[in-house]
Amino acid sequence: MELYDNNKETDIFTDIAGGNNFLRRLILRIQRLWQVHANRRTAIIIFILLISGISSYLLVLRPPSDFPTNNLVTIEEGKSLVEISVSLKNQGVIRNTMFMNALAKLYNIDRNIHSGDYLFKEPVSMLEVIKRLGSGAFGLEPVTVRVREGSTVVKIADMLDAKMLKFDREKFIAVASKHEGYLFPDTYYFLPNISESKIVGAMTDNFHKQYAGIAQHAAQSAYSLHEIVTLASIVELEASKYEDRRKIAGVMYNRLAVNMPLQVDVSFVYIMNKGTFDITLEDLKHESPYNTYVHKGLPPGPIGSPSLASLTAVLDPIDNDWIFYLADSSGVTHYSVTYKEHLRKKRQYIDNR
Repeated sequence: MELYDNNKETDIFTDIAGGNNFLRRLILRIQRLWQVHANRRTAIIIFILLISGISSYLLVLRPPSDFPTNNLVTIEEGKSLVEISVSLKNQGVIRNTMFMNALAKLYNIDRNIHSGDYLFKEPVSMLEVIKRLGSGAFGLEPVTVRVREGSTVVKIADMLDAKMLKFDREKFIAVASKHEGYLFPDTYYFLPNISESKIVGAMTDNFHKQYAGIAQHAAQSAYSLHEIVTLASIVELEASKYEDRRKIAGVMYNRLAVNMPLQVDVSFVYIMNKGTFDITLEDLKHESPYNTYVHKGLPPGPIGSPSLASLTAVLDPIDNDWIFYLADSSGVTHYSVTYKEHLRKKRQYIDNR
């Protein structure tokens, strides 16, 4: 009776292995031994070994059903092997701490485990976990983060909260709030375990780097850096075209010169998240230092992060005599010197449309 058919590459045990490399190597090894030592006693021993190997994998080595795929797994610095094993089991990475400790010592990595945050894109066996801990293969890849022009600290926090794996929204807001307007809008690449303070630092550093290119021009302005950024944050939201931003900057300077309230609706986006068509007459009376209908002059700080184009527009406004302006439904901005002219254009471009 022939125990193994040389013409068949796959038997029932190979089917059990499926795509698992550990089981496949074990089975192929046993199959070769089977061919060389094909007697009843050896067959029984090999069968027992095979079942033991499969059982060990299924019961101990294979990943748990709740393996933390695409979540950060943290190995704290200074922890012992026993503490690390318990932590990994609690995080759903391994099934058995005893086997973890034994294999780590067997592979001589028990004293060479790299602390830090690990990212597993798919469930892996305990052997693969041990291998990565020993080599420091963290698996972290940069996350692409785009901060849009005009974004507030809160909007940036919400965006980061949806993208970053290890992010504290409230902590970010607490750190970033004093830098409102200085989190430069740009595309960033952050590792998923970067701290909130480092994110803020990267964005503010980028602001100062970009602003350096126009700093000499800004030095000639009668306004401070903070005032320039504040006005630029308003202009950013008032118009999308660069020439319109320059014109509106001129209008803002004209209103400031005659001590007229700026009366910009975009400040209500910052105050109560309401746009022009959502604001009520009662809202216009709302007490806030950012309400440019109630308080004259610039608000106390920026209402978002202006782009370099808006900063430049504020430093290079188009001189004009306009005091009023409005945008029609097609996005075209119409300017007026007098309030009477402004009302006529409102009837023409807004009310009669």
